[in-house]
Amino acid sequence: MTDQGLQFPKFYVTAPSPCPYLDGKIERKVFTELKGPDAGALNEALGRVGFRRSQSVVYRPACEGCSECVSVRVRVKDFHPTRSLRRVAKANKDLKSEVKPPVVTDEQYELLSAYLSTRHADGTMADMSADEFRDMVETSPVPTVLVEYRRAIDGKLMAAALTDELSDGLSMIYSFFDTSEATRSIGTYLIFDHIERAKHANQPYVYLGYWVKGSPKMSYKGRFRPLERLGQNGWFEIQDEVGAK
Repeated sequence: MTDQGLQFPKFYVTAPSPCPYLDGKIERKVFTELKGPDAGALNEALGRVGFRRSQSVVYRPACEGCSECVSVRVRVKDFHPTRSLRRVAKANKDLKSEVKPPVVTDEQYELLSAYLSTRHADGTMADMSADEFRDMVETSPVPTVLVEYRRAIDGKLMAAALTDELSDGLSMIYSFFDTSEATRSIGTYLIFDHIERAKHANQPYVYLGYWVKGSPKMSYKGRFRPLERLGQNGWFEIQDEVGAK
C-alpha cells in the first residue's frame, strides 16, 4: 500500500520498437492498468512522476541508454503569451469552444480521420477505426472531457481535445483539428486555450505530455513559458533548452 492507501499496481514493460521521435533509437515503455475505485488517484499520483494516460493504461518511457523524453507542464499563473502566440489567438478568435462529455460523434471521427491521414499517415493511429476511437474516448477510467472548437459563422467542427481534469490542472491527452487552414496554427491555439481555461479555473498547471530535445515534432511545446520539466529531484523550470518564439 502507498502512503495514500492506494493498492500498489503491477507494472509491465513493452517489447523494443523504433523510437517515433529520434532516428536510430529504440523505444520501450513501462506501463500499468488503471482500474477500480482508485483509478483517478493512481492516475494523478503516477502523472506527477512522469506517467501519461492512454485509454485505461498509464505509461512512461523506459528506454535503455536514453532519457530524452521528459514530462513538461506549463505554470499557468506566470504564463504571458508572446507576440506570436497573441497572433495565433487572434487568428482563431472566430472559434467557439464548448466542453462536452466524453461521448464520440460521427462528426468527431470524420475530423480525426482527416487529421490522421494528412498529419500522421505513417503513425500507429493512422488506421484507427470508429470503434477504437470510441474506446479511446468513452472508456476513460478517470474524469475526462472533450473540448470542441467550432467556427462561429457556420458551426463547422474545427478541432477537438480529449482532456483529463486533474486536481492540479488539465492534462491534454490527445487533440486533432482541421489541417486545411494552416495559417491558424490550431494545434498551438488549443494549448493556449487550455492555459486560459486553467487560469480562469484557478488551476496551476497544464500538462503537455513529453518533450524530446532535438525532435521537430515536439518543438511547439517550447513556445509556452514558463515551461517546467520533471527531473530526478522534481519539477523545475526549463531555462534555455527550448526556444520560445
